[in-house]
Amino acid sequence: MDQALHADVCIIGAGPGGCAAALQLAKHGVQPLLIDKAVFPRDKVCGDALSGKVVRALERLDPALAAELRKHAQLMPSWGVTFTAPNGRSLRVPFSRDTGVGEAPGAILPRLHFDQFMIGAVKRDPRISLVEGVQAKTFKRTAEGWELGLSGSRTDPEGTGSVKPNTIRCRLLIDASGANSTFSKQMAGIPMEPRHHCAGVRAYYSGISGLDPHGFIELIFLKELLPGYLWVFPLPDGRANVGLGLRSDHVRKRRADLKKLLNGLVTTHPQLRGRFANARAEGPVQGMGLPLASKRRPLSGKGYLLVGDAAHLIDPFTGEGISHAMISGMHAATVAAEALKDRRTDAAMLGSYDARVWKRLGKELAISSRLQQLAGWPRLFNFVVGKAARNPVLADTISSMFNNLDVREQLKKPRFYLKLLLGR
Repeated sequence: MDQALHADVCIIGAGPGGCAAALQLAKHGVQPLLIDKAVFPRDKVCGDALSGKVVRALERLDPALAAELRKHAQLMPSWGVTFTAPNGRSLRVPFSRDTGVGEAPGAILPRLHFDQFMIGAVKRDPRISLVEGVQAKTFKRTAEGWELGLSGSRTDPEGTGSVKPNTIRCRLLIDASGANSTFSKQMAGIPMEPRHHCAGVRAYYSGISGLDPHGFIELIFLKELLPGYLWVFPLPDGRANVGLGLRSDHVRKRRADLKKLLNGLVTTHPQLRGRFANARAEGPVQGMGLPLASKRRPLSGKGYLLVGDAAHLIDPFTGEGISHAMISGMHAATVAAEALKDRRTDAAMLGSYDARVWKRLGKELAISSRLQQLAGWPRLFNFVVGKAARNPVLADTISSMFNNLDVREQLKKPRFYLKLLLGR
């Protein structure tokens, strides 16, 4: 027999953004319904890096949860990033002055483990209802809000024989269903635009030489990939997440097969082949889509709020998406709780969510969009890295850009490069 579920707020997608939204709603006294098409644990194709913003978001959500994450057995502390320019020159940029002392500012943790960590927190909270193995396929407006038509397994994974719902009715909808969100495209009207979208691939390797002992992530800007880059993110036990990303309009123009390109680069490119001579791939190369925040889009509308990748909030320069999903999820939850309290779910009321997200992330994303454009100029990239490698003051300035937006904004200004030319 078909069943319907009712909730004030339904969250689609139980990734980091959806889980953060659910946990934040519970803090506000709202009992959300969280659904996901997968049954956890499940893997997610990703670079696996957790920036300091992820840890800070967890601390705001639940300090105990952040402390628990730091003790995760599969977590690799990360103390910085190494940029490699197209000419092969590298710049090692620590996240803090005291590398290796205290808690690392960043971390690397496979999404299989991080998402399971977040879903575990959700399952421990009795105020949150979680339904796995069902997918929202249709969306219909009603006088009360939304009616969602579901597809998926009708029997629960534990085999108890309970029947899963085929319909959900809710007053508010939070869409955190990721880069391939059906709701975002069909109902919110946000298309995939190749110029504001990145295609990426990644694979896990063991036996790579030259991995940094302090977990520095590597961003390698090969001339063949500009304005994209190749990454090497170290993991425990000598493993690494290796991948590359390239803006989708460039992929189309070049007719590039990114999976073949990754395999070709690590085996033949002069900067990589020595390090991968004894490396072994663990499983296939897998692809992903990254909707970039290089263009501002509406994040909400009548009765709904978009979170994370569904809202196209991925950093256009670094490719970071986890922290933005969590930050936007927490803001969505706060606005949703306020809307329910005021008994208003109109677009004007929910528009405060857009304002909060852009106030928190807008400046940073605008700078990253400019940096993405600069990455397409290999001579400029070579020049900046070369100067910084010889100038400790400049290197320290670049290091502080990771934690200081005002300093990072210098990269948008022509006088920054004029000073470099004049040797100041």
